[in-house]
Amino acid sequence: MSERESMEFDVLVVGAGPSGLAAAIRLKQVSPDLSVCVVEKGSEVGAHILSGAVIEPRALDELLPGWRDAPPALATPAGDDSFMFLTETRAFKLPTPPQMHNHGNYVVSLGNVCRWLGEQAEALGVEIYPGFAASETIIEDGRVRGVVAGVMGIEKNGEPGPNFQPGMELRATYTLFGEGCRGSLTKRLEAEFNLRDGVQPQTYALGIKELWEIPAAAHTPGKVWHSVGWPLKSDTYGGAWLYMFGENLVSIGFVVGLDYPNTFLSPFDEFQRFKTHPEVRKMLEGGKRVAYGARALNEGGLQSIPKLVFPGGALIGDTAGFLNVPKIKGTHTAMKTGMLAAEAAAAALAQGEAAPAVLDGYPAALRDSWVWSELQAVRNIRPGFAKWGLYGGMLNAAAETYLFRGKAPWTMGHHTDYGATKPADQCAPISYPKPDGKLTFDRLSSVFLSNTNHEEDQPAHLKLRDPALWKPENWDRYRSPESRYCPAGVYEAVGVEEGEPRLVINAQNCVHCKTCDIKDPRQNIDWCTPEGGGGPNYIGGM
Repeated sequence: MSERESMEFDVLVVGAGPSGLAAAIRLKQVSPDLSVCVVEKGSEVGAHILSGAVIEPRALDELLPGWRDAPPALATPAGDDSFMFLTETRAFKLPTPPQMHNHGNYVVSLGNVCRWLGEQAEALGVEIYPGFAASETIIEDGRVRGVVAGVMGIEKNGEPGPNFQPGMELRATYTLFGEGCRGSLTKRLEAEFNLRDGVQPQTYALGIKELWEIPAAAHTPGKVWHSVGWPLKSDTYGGAWLYMFGENLVSIGFVVGLDYPNTFLSPFDEFQRFKTHPEVRKMLEGGKRVAYGARALNEGGLQSIPKLVFPGGALIGDTAGFLNVPKIKGTHTAMKTGMLAAEAAAAALAQGEAAPAVLDGYPAALRDSWVWSELQAVRNIRPGFAKWGLYGGMLNAAAETYLFRGKAPWTMGHHTDYGATKPADQCAPISYPKPDGKLTFDRLSSVFLSNTNHEEDQPAHLKLRDPALWKPENWDRYRSPESRYCPAGVYEAVGVEEGEPRLVINAQNCVHCKTCDIKDPRQNIDWCTPEGGGGPNYIGGM
């Protein structure tokens, strides 16, 4: 294998999401002479960024106080909030929980926000390399020294092909990992440095989103609408959103907690069914679907945040799990954690050769910040739904919010999502209606709208750790749940009618949501980074 070239930086940031770009900007604000590099696996900054999204501008105001003078494209001030409880045919308006009040917030394309942040970072001298997937962490003498990125041209057999590129070693004094939910390098770091010892399991949700264009007469810029209830049963956590922004654009999405028990449940099909509700249908009437995507979300909150620092690096943003679930927002907390890590790194580097290996200043500053107090106040709300279902969870949320005001003298725990799945013989099969191609759609036509593409002649980035487990576990016991929870049609159980079921993995369809890595009953599926630039390309209002 060819010898790799290397580049040296003061700080390397893995991931050009909100946390990574905020970290890079803050580093150059605090210490303009530092060399800072950001690597991003998407084909461009924002290509892999999917969100609802309503953002709270608190961290943005701290980072770039004058941002409103030249805001990102498609930033619309949030208007009135609606919080609805749905039955199959009716919608009841509920009091909006205080965490979901959006006065002063903005409905945005988060992809465009990240593109805009990338421009601010480059203007300060940050080097950004999109299409440059970090596939390996460099660890020497027990310390992270950087990453290997940009490896390309390895063929399916694992051998270098005619267009092979060995990638580069990007080395740095400190490396900040902002990979987003269930980062592939972060998984390995957690194991290498025991970062999850003593913390609660992370719990996740799958968010599926469509972007629609609707007639101008039906469009209310800034409209923020959320719902709970139908079509999910009370033992399954989830809900939906609909936001109106830009020029006649509607972001509509559906979230399902991945601790759902019924192996036959399909989050994608639940989303399609949700759109047929009379209240939802009328808001989309006359419109056209223009984009589609999906991603997993960290929902464990404060008690599931791992140890954040290790020799030579730190975890920031959603890769560590700073989403505020009751708010349905994590951009502001992700950005603030990136800023705090950047300040700690800059302070450490100022010490020269005496710079400490571990950035202890970062977790200390985090505990003194508004991020910590914000997550501390809502830590018991999500686990309440897991323990008591929808109705008990709503009562618990009300008690936590209005009675205890986030100061209950206990902290509730989480269970693993994969461990909550029941075997097929304990679950009722679910019959979903066929898509009509106008309001509801199938998986493959949806993946087409995500602009997903992977170089086909490369090793599959989705692997079974033990292929022999699939038949006795996934098929015999659970009836192939991966064929239903995947929102992109990656997994297919074939040969069923012939009595010889086997699994086919269509890795080229993958939209990088990473649900399979989370929900597989035996944790037998490993999602790793494909070649740089592969995967979805979310454009426009995504």
